Amino acid sequence: MRFEELPLCESVLEGLRAMNFQEATPVQAETIPVILAKRDVIACAQTGTGKTAAFILPLLHNLQSEPHAEHAVNAIIMAPTRELAQQIDQQMEGFSYFSPFSSVAVYGGNDAQAWDVQRRGLQKGADVVIATPGRLLSHINLYEIDFSQVKYFILDEADRMLDMGFFEDIMQVVNRLPKDRQTIMFSATMPPKIRQLAKTILNNPAEVKIAISRPPESIMQTAYICHEFQKPNIVKHLFSSEEPNKVILFSGSKQKVKEITKTLRHMGLKVDEMHSDLDQSQREKVMHEFKNSRVNILVATDIVSRGIDIDDISLVINYDVPHDAEDYVHRIGRTARASAKGMSITFVSEEEQYKFKQIEQFLEKDIYKIPMPEELGEAPAYEPEKHKHGHKKFAGGKGKFQRNRPKK
Repeated sequence: MRFEELPLCESVLEGLRAMNFQEATPVQAETIPVILAKRDVIACAQTGTGKTAAFILPLLHNLQSEPHAEHAVNAIIMAPTRELAQQIDQQMEGFSYFSPFSSVAVYGGNDAQAWDVQRRGLQKGADVVIATPGRLLSHINLYEIDFSQVKYFILDEADRMLDMGFFEDIMQVVNRLPKDRQTIMFSATMPPKIRQLAKTILNNPAEVKIAISRPPESIMQTAYICHEFQKPNIVKHLFSSEEPNKVILFSGSKQKVKEITKTLRHMGLKVDEMHSDLDQSQREKVMHEFKNSRVNILVATDIVSRGIDIDDISLVINYDVPHDAEDYVHRIGRTARASAKGMSITFVSEEEQYKFKQIEQFLEKDIYKIPMPEELGEAPAYEPEKHKHGHKKFAGGKGKFQRNRPKK
């Protein structure tokens, strides 16, 4: 199904067109109409199905097309970890490009400035609050925050939240919300405790179940286990004897995309960047240069990974390990299209090893590890379990509060 066929308002469709999103994934095609019909929803969807857009797009439509309170919190999106909250926040920023909504991301960190940004966003009434349960409760317990106007409550990865012991925290937030609201719950699994939570907080929900999607066999998936500082030199090594042709290099943040682009330009490579800071005409110019091979390597963020519609991408490089399997599948899916073969290479630093192992478990296969060339120095051992603790520590992080971004 094409997004144009869904009853989404013009500013949301405009945002989708700007990012060249055309086809809805199954979870989007099934869930969006139900959410637009104001039904509560429980959706069983694995990573790899495009579930974030499945709730952000109808939320933006509903906020736009219905009267809602000004300077008040209208929607709460709750996620189990800081990383997932950041990821939702990034997608919110991309999809709401043509919508005048404010949002604030509320997650852990020892940064006093970030705490203050979050507090202001909550107290002044950002339209959408994206939060981890513990951090949101910390604010609620310290300040008077008005949730009386909340019309939409979304729980992402609900099973993971319960596994992490957040049931009581979730219920404390639920008890502060109006009874008359729309509640949407996404979960990768449906154990009895999730059914119980659904019964407690949902009202006559529609159920959506989506099968797992995995990358096609025509993509040769590989990885380098490396130190973070070795990553630029691996790129240099890859293209030392052969000019790159139609390569997309993905990184998780636009700041890092800008830094990598600079570094690769200094190496003499023909690169350009693609991220949400570029306006539509800039994006079109970059894509035109890339399609016509005047740019060989496109350095991009995840937010545009689904919007790059070119059939002859020869190689996808994950400069850092994606947030989760969903982003991994979408990133490497840019290659091997239209029955062609393709290749992906993921650079895995020590801190990212556990996250990468989780992606391998999702794929149910070990990804081939390319030996590190001698001239680049010694690589660390691949010991993901050793780095499990580091991966689960969600400290630090910056918040943001965008006050009514003007339409562009």
